[in-house]
Amino acid sequence: MTDPGLELTDLTAARLVESYRKGEFSPEEVTQAALEQAERIQPEVNAFVRLLADQALAQARESTGRWRRGEPKGLVDGVPTTVKDIILLRGAPTLKGSKTIPEQGSWDEDAPSVARLREHGAVFIGKTTTPEFGWKGVTDSPRSGVTRNPYDPTRTAGGSSGGAAAAVALGAGPLALGTDGGGSVRIPAAFCGVFALKPTYGRVPLYPASAFGTLAHVGPMTRDAADAALLLDVIGVPDHRDWSALPAAPGSFVAGLSGGVKGLRIAYSPSLGGQVAVQPAVAAAVRRAVERLAELGAYVTETDPDFTDPVDAFHALWFSGAARVTQQLGPEQRKLLDPGLREICATGARLSALDYLAAVDVRMELGRRMGRFHESYDLLVTPTLPITAFEAGAEVPKGSGHRRWTGWTPFTYPFNMTQQPAATVPVGVDGDGLPIGLQLVAARHRDGLVLRAAHTLYEAGIAAGVTPGVTPGVTPAGS
Repeated sequence: MTDPGLELTDLTAARLVESYRKGEFSPEEVTQAALEQAERIQPEVNAFVRLLADQALAQARESTGRWRRGEPKGLVDGVPTTVKDIILLRGAPTLKGSKTIPEQGSWDEDAPSVARLREHGAVFIGKTTTPEFGWKGVTDSPRSGVTRNPYDPTRTAGGSSGGAAAAVALGAGPLALGTDGGGSVRIPAAFCGVFALKPTYGRVPLYPASAFGTLAHVGPMTRDAADAALLLDVIGVPDHRDWSALPAAPGSFVAGLSGGVKGLRIAYSPSLGGQVAVQPAVAAAVRRAVERLAELGAYVTETDPDFTDPVDAFHALWFSGAARVTQQLGPEQRKLLDPGLREICATGARLSALDYLAAVDVRMELGRRMGRFHESYDLLVTPTLPITAFEAGAEVPKGSGHRRWTGWTPFTYPFNMTQQPAATVPVGVDGDGLPIGLQLVAARHRDGLVLRAAHTLYEAGIAAGVTPGVTPGVTPAGS
């Protein structure tokens, strides 16, 4: 029987699974609550492109039966989960925020991460919003409109996994699948006060292959690091459809969360050697969190990785990928594209193979430098973003002088180029009450270390974000 004072939408996935095991409440009750919350927040934040109520409730009923028999299907049986509308989900169209993709079709295949979740009994409640083809660091598209921030609906939720971040922050499912090609799970998680991990490239198989190549990762977006570890245990296994997928991890990511940060060598880079102008509130919050890491026993050194901003090389890789995404579109279809996307596609189409390979050279050198850096330091800590959320519907902050979204995301995209694991942890809010994120980066294949350090921040009470199920500044529909 459900405690009438308990908000089911406040609970983490780990807590839900434990409660199912004890018989405290059922997946049906939890799924109904998550769907109602999704409907409540949708008019204000626009986190979803599609809710799957009938399918989700059917899955939840099956899960309830399994738990009553003491036969759970897997690690997340009965947990409400959302899927970014870039990732294939059987039985639901994947339209990628684009009017150029027809809704008709069989839609009969799961992406690898979705297939693993289905095998473990997850309940899929909906597809979340994305900018068109996931091309930018905010979430608005010609097809789905603007996704807004849970703290202030006049502000952006970030992107490109903005709908996923907003859904998690507001209690519409504790687990979300996002994608990250230049910061796309970390940016919106930082703006929305939740946790996100971009795993080492290949840790989570990807199919179909991204036109953005090996910049693109699938990653967990959750309430805390423990839930992300749980989700990574489920989705971080090989799939034959992705030839670049890594072998299974040697152990459980959940089991590796304990141990703290004592003795870890942490490099703290507040501005990448003065290359980034960071808002004072952001800088102060990140510094406070770093000081607490030192108090917990980490050896913290204020130092910078040895690289200059690789944005030109990133643009060559990213813009050419965008051009490839839209290569088959005719003139009339191109008129339907987001104007910013149409612009970068034109730029990417003008690049030569030699231009692309020159960018690959920059990428390889960056990877070498970061590999050497991590011989001296276990973790790199930076702000996730130098700013907090700005006005919704804009690619860049008004008056910033930036041309593209990469102008305000200099801490995120370099680590897509190097394929390293990188996470964002909420460490407070600014004077307007908008969330601030801290980024943790480790050497390739050290995903467990990133999760362990992030978990330590949560355990120590350093990580602080939105209260799940609460919509600060937003009046729920019908209230």
